[in-house]
Amino acid sequence: MTGLSNQLADHNEALYRFALILTRDRDLAADLVQDTFLRALERLDQYRGDAPLRAWLRQILHNLAVDRARRSSREVVVETVEDLWRDDEYTVDPAAVAERTQTREELEDALVRLPFIYRVAVILHDVEGWAVREIAEVQEISLPAAKQRLRRGRMALVTALAEGHERRRQLEGVPMHCWDARKHISDYLNGTLDPPIAKLVEAHLEICPTCPPLYAALVDAHEQLSRLRDPDAVVPPELDLRIRDLLSRRSVADPASNGD
Repeated sequence: MTGLSNQLADHNEALYRFALILTRDRDLAADLVQDTFLRALERLDQYRGDAPLRAWLRQILHNLAVDRARRSSREVVVETVEDLWRDDEYTVDPAAVAERTQTREELEDALVRLPFIYRVAVILHDVEGWAVREIAEVQEISLPAAKQRLRRGRMALVTALAEGHERRRQLEGVPMHCWDARKHISDYLNGTLDPPIAKLVEAHLEICPTCPPLYAALVDAHEQLSRLRDPDAVVPPELDLRIRDLLSRRSVADPASNGD
């Protein structure tokens, strides 16, 4: 078993690349790799060698990534998208979609809006060149289910690209992208943001149609949380006596501490 645990480190780089593929986030990818090794060490006795060690580790990492993924308000609802595609009247502006696909930033923005399991299917197949069978194995689903996820994911991606073009048009002239502004909001709320960046955030909040309500909600939650502080909280007398007695006995048992 010791030899097997020593082999885990050999897959560090491959796992990190896989985590980056799934998350598109270096910090999250690093966390997932670390958590994967911890989970693998806990379950090392369960590994029977039926599959290559790297495949086993990938499966653990994938499952951890699924656990971490939470449905965002920005995600398209795949079932709704499929209903749209069933409608003979539904279509998109191909020129607008093609325009968005020209830049990496726009493509990744659309990909982020796909629910995790569909995003993974699209990225692994269309970006990384995995076979559908390999996707089915890592996601622990049947081959037909993997084909369905890829189909739905592609449909959802096109819909997200089409909707994103319209949203970009509405946000034309707004300084900073929404996520760039939102990831600074906490520091802005604390008054610790660098002045130049704070000015950009303020300019964004003045124009953006979606971020001001989020900021207002954060401010309200922050203010209401401060009301939970109990200024009259004191240690119960019986607990105070127990602690003092414990410290007194510890001091007697350790004479060296009397000189402190």
